[in-house]
Amino acid sequence: MVSHRRPSQPGPTRSARVSVLSAAAATAVAALAAAPAGAEPHETPEAAAARVDQLYEQAEEATELYDSATERAERLRTLVDQAQDSAARGQDRINRMRGALGSAASAQYRTGGIDPGLALLLSSDPDNYLDKASVLNRAGQRQSGVLRELQQAQRKLGRERMEAARDLTELERSRAAVTRHKRTVERKLAEARRLLHSLPAADRAPFGRASRSGRQDLALPTGGAPASSRAAAAVLAAQRAVGRPYVWGANGPSGFDCSGLTQWSYAQAGVGLPRTSQAQRDAGHRVTLSEARPGDLVAYRDDASHIGMYVGNGQVIHAPYPGAKVRYDPVGMMPVSSVTRV
Repeated sequence: MVSHRRPSQPGPTRSARVSVLSAAAATAVAALAAAPAGAEPHETPEAAAARVDQLYEQAEEATELYDSATERAERLRTLVDQAQDSAARGQDRINRMRGALGSAASAQYRTGGIDPGLALLLSSDPDNYLDKASVLNRAGQRQSGVLRELQQAQRKLGRERMEAARDLTELERSRAAVTRHKRTVERKLAEARRLLHSLPAADRAPFGRASRSGRQDLALPTGGAPASSRAAAAVLAAQRAVGRPYVWGANGPSGFDCSGLTQWSYAQAGVGLPRTSQAQRDAGHRVTLSEARPGDLVAYRDDASHIGMYVGNGQVIHAPYPGAKVRYDPVGMMPVSSVTRV
């Protein structure tokens, strides 16, 4: 599978990254808790619609944070497994070495532990004895050195395993915080949707998200063909996903969140994309919206908290928000922050 991840850059230590993630999760939860509980009884339809739009945005931010935490946790689980396997192999080697040294000690005990000087005097072939003694001495030194190295490696592996386990525990705490955040968002969304659904259809219709959140006067892209065969295959995959539900943290095939849909679609074309929309924004080279071609990734808002796939004719396919299904919407449905060609 082709990978379009950018090379890793020097950055904070793993523990520092985990702490930052935990702090971000805690901040998100606190910010949401401080938000109004729901639409006021006398709120105007316009204000209610704006509230729903804001809650959708919060929900998408929570999903991306959750996806990022999940991805980090999976990487750490792999590191933990590798550390445990390496520790087990190292322990086996140490055990074998100890067995060999024990056998040598037993043999020496059986011979009575004769003093080397006396053994030399009693030897019928002193030159041969000295040669053997020299070889044994070097072998013993070599074994001792190897054992020291193995012990050091074992201690290092133990430290790494403890660090990985500690980081994994911290990440699980972050995921739990994000999950609580998601539940709060879902509750608020349900409250706001109930208000909108209580409005007469004539008042409710104009507040569809696609016609409210973005701009409809954008210059539409002129490129009508995908930029590559991979992009064409990804578009076909996204089209097959239309109608499937939005599911928290899912990347197919039965349900998707926004970045899960684009990741899955490109996976069907043999291309590996990162998991989150923020990372996907940097998974290729940028083009302007007017240059967009089918298969390009369109990120929304300054923080790239939402992403869709441009499919031509001024449309994107995306997984919109909880309660909605994968669908087509105008490319200008929300403020576009970037367009990336994979």
